[in-house]
Amino acid sequence: MNAVTNSIHSNNIEPIAAPSGLRGGKPKLVVFSGNTRRPSKSRLLAGAIAEEVLRRVEVEIKTIDLSELGDTSLAGWDSGKVGEPLKAIVRTIEEADALIAVTPVYKGSYTGLFKHVIDGVKPEALNGKPVIIGATGGGFRHALVVEHQLRPLFGFFNAQVAGAAVYASDGELVDPDITDIALVSRIRLAAEQIVPLLEHQFAKSAAFQA
Repeated sequence: MNAVTNSIHSNNIEPIAAPSGLRGGKPKLVVFSGNTRRPSKSRLLAGAIAEEVLRRVEVEIKTIDLSELGDTSLAGWDSGKVGEPLKAIVRTIEEADALIAVTPVYKGSYTGLFKHVIDGVKPEALNGKPVIIGATGGGFRHALVVEHQLRPLFGFFNAQVAGAAVYASDGELVDPDITDIALVSRIRLAAEQIVPLLEHQFAKSAAFQA
């Protein structure tokens, strides 16, 4: 099955002003959720963030779904046994103009499969690219995972990580709608912060290719 799609979860965030356009086409926003099964609160959160970005700027959205990976998903990158679905996911991430990365929290960190995918990304592939980081967990004791685990991870790639990270507990996520006021505010803030970064990065990339 194809683990990369154009679909995202719907949510209950109200529309705002019409999105602005960018010269040179639409930038590609990749939504990477570390969920390994459905339904998924992480995918719900990632989709909500993507929709909020889409309300502010025209983007082409690609969604990565790890739940559709085959049996070769955990093969080592140096083993020569990595399957094409996993390679396609990595290519999609590397070709993104901006990235939304959300993971479930397991024992105080991101999931092993989430990290395994990121291990396949070339160190220079995310250089300067805007990234929104997010995580979901059973309670607020996991909230610092976004700062202690995800921010350093994407800092290694020299990505432009939005200052506002988005953590959501189980009580804040009621599928398929997100109505918690505090969570909606965090989602909107992250979207507001990434849009100027995306516009600048995409304009710079378009000028370089011209």
